[in-house]
Amino acid sequence: MILRRQLVATLSVLPILTWAQVKAEDRVIRLQNQAAQIVVNTAGGAIADFHLMEQQLNPLSWQETSNAPGPRWMGHFLCLDRWGPPSEAEQHNGMPFHGEASRVEWQVLHEPELREGQMVAEMAATLPLAGLRVKRQIQVSQKDAFFTVREEVTNTQKLGRIFNMVQHPTIAPPFLDESTFVDANGRKGFMAYRPLPNPEEPAVYWPQAFKDGMSVNVRHLTNDHDPNVVSYTLDDEYGWVTASNPGKGLMIGYIWKAKDYPWLIDWRDVQNGKPAARGLEFGTTGLPHPDPVLVSKGKIFGRQLFEHLDAGQRRFLAQDSQELSGSLEHHLRERPACST
Repeated sequence: MILRRQLVATLSVLPILTWAQVKAEDRVIRLQNQAAQIVVNTAGGAIADFHLMEQQLNPLSWQETSNAPGPRWMGHFLCLDRWGPPSEAEQHNGMPFHGEASRVEWQVLHEPELREGQMVAEMAATLPLAGLRVKRQIQVSQKDAFFTVREEVTNTQKLGRIFNMVQHPTIAPPFLDESTFVDANGRKGFMAYRPLPNPEEPAVYWPQAFKDGMSVNVRHLTNDHDPNVVSYTLDDEYGWVTASNPGKGLMIGYIWKAKDYPWLIDWRDVQNGKPAARGLEFGTTGLPHPDPVLVSKGKIFGRQLFEHLDAGQRRFLAQDSQELSGSLEHHLRERPACST
């Protein structure tokens, strides 16, 4: 079975120019025009750098500090075949937190080349424990500071299985500080680590969350990251999320088809009383628990908590890059820059 999904990311501030230099390096794919540069690590497949050429600030500068084996999480990484922990038995067999996609080496299938006015690169990874293969195509605009990502997931086994796929863009200082403002079109949500069996009670609505019975506005992060993880549903055709730093004059944003990724997830981390990381996450689930828990729970707010890849079945979700980028531009123009 094959699943294809596409998303668009953009940086916004400067006027856009034309292509300058494009090259692939050892363990890195680098795509660059005169407006922006994108760097993708083959170790773990993370989009580790996305910055404007005239303002060298990289919002995706976060890097994992743990000593987990394999490549480190950084920037925008992919959670596949799960989001969250494995079961105890799966962990004993070597399955990592958030799945294998961010812990294995990715192969460069096609170095960056110009195709129909877009700079395109392709890479892939095999997940041996999950029995999945993921193929990624990155397209960088020839004239704008945005890129699109299309990922195709194939079940390489002879039996069907459930899975989850969550995009994990993670912003960090110096772009992330107390003034950084996150906005999105999330709707009904819940504190993801509230005790089972009904973590969705009581519900909240973006940008609201609860801590100790008190309402919290998650658009800003200052000296307290609780609630740490909040998951929200999407009601529109497209999901979108943006992070803005007014003092630095920079904004990063993502847009995707809500039918592909019906959950928006807000992860917040504070270290030494200062904002340390924010996950602008979106994916196929909003509950970070092992598969048996997801199967038992089934749905929250009528939204599925997992997907299924059958053996031999093919599912194709084709989307148009121009459609997504045009919709993103519309949302960025229509949204208030720093609303409360």
